[in-house]
Amino acid sequence: MTADLSDGIRQVLPSARADLERLVRIPSVSADPAAARQVWASATEVATLLREAGLPEVDVVTAGDSRPAVLGRRPGPPGTPTVLLYAHHDVQPPGEAADWDSDPFEPAERDGRLYGRGTADDKAGVAVHLAALRAYGDRLPVGVTVLVEGEEEIGSPALPGFLDAFRDGLRADVVVFADAGNWTADIPALTTSLRGGTSVVVEVRTLRHGVHSGMYGGPAPDALTALCRMLASLHDERGGVAVPGLTHGSAGFSGADPLDLTEEQFRAEAGMLDGVRLIGAGGLTARLWAGPAIAVIGIDAPSVAAASNTLVPVARAKVSMRVAPGDDAAAARDALAAHLTAHAPWGAQVSVLPGAVAAPFTARSGGRAYTCARSALGEAWGTPAVDAGAGGSIPFVTAYAGLFPDAEILITGVEDPGTRAHGSNESLHLATFERACLAEALLLRNLAGDDN
Repeated sequence: MTADLSDGIRQVLPSARADLERLVRIPSVSADPAAARQVWASATEVATLLREAGLPEVDVVTAGDSRPAVLGRRPGPPGTPTVLLYAHHDVQPPGEAADWDSDPFEPAERDGRLYGRGTADDKAGVAVHLAALRAYGDRLPVGVTVLVEGEEEIGSPALPGFLDAFRDGLRADVVVFADAGNWTADIPALTTSLRGGTSVVVEVRTLRHGVHSGMYGGPAPDALTALCRMLASLHDERGGVAVPGLTHGSAGFSGADPLDLTEEQFRAEAGMLDGVRLIGAGGLTARLWAGPAIAVIGIDAPSVAAASNTLVPVARAKVSMRVAPGDDAAAARDALAAHLTAHAPWGAQVSVLPGAVAAPFTARSGGRAYTCARSALGEAWGTPAVDAGAGGSIPFVTAYAGLFPDAEILITGVEDPGTRAHGSNESLHLATFERACLAEALLLRNLAGDDN
């Protein structure tokens, strides 16, 4: 059976890659209102591909103001489990075109990698599901439901309404979230914890209007300087998060890195410049997976090119926070807002607009689905899978786990340290893609109990 599946994946791999390239050419940027038609086009294309892959029931669906998602289903043989296969078809904005070595929406192969926005995050997840479905044809060993979301990259804002509207159709025994990474291109991983995420927009006002910096500078504080002082208070001298009341290290990681992540490896993967020091304390995986992180990701203030000798009356910043497993994302967001307000200097007026929250997640990794997944990954890669945490968030994971607490949740994916998801020159390691396709096909076999 394994040989047949391997042959089947090799036969369908060219079509799965062609489908992936077709999807990458659609700029389905959910954050851009001007791209709404492209997001719909992407959903429509995904639906077509799922029908061609043998799913008899496929619909493009919305709930309330949600972006379009695709929901497909094929019942399994009597007595077999139902497996929900998840991915998302929306992508991050490409950023500056000059930062890419090729067109972000025209797939390009270089040195065994396929470059383009969404090649890995997460249109590759769609392609993995398509490959597994095609390898089985009309002989699927389990019941399969496929959900391809259309707004994951903006935090799934319509998620509660969506789950309420389609609850019955989304019920499953096992869920495979194909939206994460592997330890390396040659070592597969199951992601067993996720940090949560949230953000705030903080606005600081010190003057009714801008005034001449020579005539009033000195006694009168400007808002941008006040904002900078507030933002600087978010970290201590070593760069550790200084907001009180946050959970640190609850995922069970000590100062030693369980997977031996070295500083040299991390610096290379992160693209850190020579001489720039790491921030925080403790093991690297503990900092990445089990502790909070705060970053200023945007500032509204006069640009350098447009600056004049004027005291700035108002300035704003968007502050992003990753929330450790075990913490409450809403409470952590409130602690961040309270800290910023408390550190406003010189009586500056502060308002804080809270952003959406995504709860952290810790998997129950001792069940049968995990045994089946570890076997499938080990067989496909030729090396045992490792359990790993992830510093990012997948809102659908925690929401689904809350709605269906008995379902076993597996978080897999095609990414590797060289993927550069969300950045310029995002890419998919093609050998990893092939292994991921085979692993998913093997997983469906294992879950059915057919391991002959």
